[in-house]
Amino acid sequence: QVQLVESGGGSVQAGRSLRLSCAASLSNGVIFGIGDMRWYRQVPGKERDMVATLTRAGDAEYGPSVKGRFAISRDDEKKTVYLQMNNLATEDTGVYVCYIDRLVSSRGPLYDSWGQGTQVTVFS
Repeated sequence: QVQLVESGGGSVQAGRSLRLSCAASLSNGVIFGIGDMRWYRQVPGKERDMVATLTRAGDAEYGPSVKGRFAISRDDEKKTVYLQMNNLATEDTGVYVCYIDRLVSSRGPLYDSWGQGTQVTVFS
């Protein structure tokens, strides 16, 4: 089973920064490769928003509300994706969930892996 564990969330004042991490692991197996890595934001009563995507090739895409403020990066050796969030605004508040579309593993290809999420609260 794939585990994606997010960390780095918290409660911060608007204008400050946070850095989220999401580490992938596989019980009873080894991960050899990772496909696209993505961060979503969930707010109660709203649709899940794509915040940032980073492909295996290194192409990044951002949601319109975070462009220029957030940066996604990855360390494939550590099987970890990061989200650097700068100049945070109250509307950035939500649960940030990481997602990996495909893993190459000793147990074969594994698709659509999700983390549990980490809460980010931005207050004015």
